[in-house]
Amino acid sequence: MVSAIIVTYNRAAFLKEAIDSVLAQTYFQKNPGDWELLVIDDGSTDGTRELVESYCQRSENIRYHYTEHRGVSPARNLGLNLAQGEFIAFLDSDDLWLKEKIQVQLSYLKAFPEAMFCLTEEIWIRHGRRVNQARKHQKYSGWVLDKVLPLCLLSLSSAMFRRRMFDEIGQFDESLPVCEDYDLGIRIALRYPYHFLPSPLIIKRGGHPDQLSRKYWGMDRWRIRALIKALELEVNPDQEKLIKQEIQKKCEVLISGFLKRGKTEEAEYYLKIKDRYQPA
Repeated sequence: MVSAIIVTYNRAAFLKEAIDSVLAQTYFQKNPGDWELLVIDDGSTDGTRELVESYCQRSENIRYHYTEHRGVSPARNLGLNLAQGEFIAFLDSDDLWLKEKIQVQLSYLKAFPEAMFCLTEEIWIRHGRRVNQARKHQKYSGWVLDKVLPLCLLSLSSAMFRRRMFDEIGQFDESLPVCEDYDLGIRIALRYPYHFLPSPLIIKRGGHPDQLSRKYWGMDRWRIRALIKALELEVNPDQEKLIKQEIQKKCEVLISGFLKRGKTEEAEYYLKIKDRYQPA
């Protein structure tokens, strides 16, 4: 019924707690033959293999797959291709699920068969301390394209998807080193309503130096690529206008940033994109 997928890269220190939070799920404990956990190791060198294989020896529900280091999107897609479940739930290797998470979401998706996915509220931990989310990170239900264009509101660790959704809109974009969740969130919002459950059912841990969001400067570079891609899909005039308006905003941010760093060539590149994608 449910395929849980953890993608990891050199995070053995976090991974044990993440796996334990999967094994503690009330639904999995009550339905031992109805789930699987796929751990996709994206080329770790820190003892991840030994850790996961020790779990595999204890549970036939856990499967370990090692692949050369190619990035999070190819690893997630590998997990999707190997998964056998009707429902897909991703867990970042530094996050944790609360024990009712799968049970609550599975009940919701069974009760509302028209819902392609649902996501839950989160508890945020930064540098070991609980923090409040900024207002801009508020989650929504419904047709939320205007809400997901400014920033990513799709937290993969908090979501559960029907498998067929990926058959309809495609998998993760492997050309994006970051912002692949932003790209997916836009493609979902163009086609389906969001379903947000306000109960906090995951713990999202951040602040550590290996987070992708801390690795790259100017994340809007990849968000703009995702926005331009979205215009190639079937969009109505209102959606096209919203997307082009967001391209304008993000280009202005990048142009200003590049000019402050004396990088006029990069600034001119995004000025051309800004001119090319003017809203009607």
